[in-house]
Amino acid sequence: MKIGILNAWAQDAGGTPAAPPGGGLLFSLLPFILIFVIFYFLLILPQQRQRKKHREMLSALKKGDHVVTSSGFLGTITNIHKEVVTLQLADNVKVKVLKDTIANLQAGEEEAEKGVQGS
Repeated sequence: MKIGILNAWAQDAGGTPAAPPGGGLLFSLLPFILIFVIFYFLLILPQQRQRKKHREMLSALKKGDHVVTSSGFLGTITNIHKEVVTLQLADNVKVKVLKDTIANLQAGEEEAEKGVQGS
């Protein structure tokens, strides 16, 4: 007898089971949404900004700039093409590298020497 009363209480007038109270789907997806928002602001957005800054730096390269490649070569730009840059690493040593492999600009030799002497 007790089981029949519980079943009747859990069903509405049409005989179908009652819906879970309070929008259960939204509350079950809320942790996933929060995790995505946190990942976006902590990982994705800073990486997009860094990529944009690197692209701007690459487009502003010119002859005579001192650069560092991603493999660690220090050189001076002697020639720039669309995707290839010629670097002079030492006297009579020139290397062609892909433009995308340039990691950043290096301080000028005069500024670097001043920094070493000032220390």
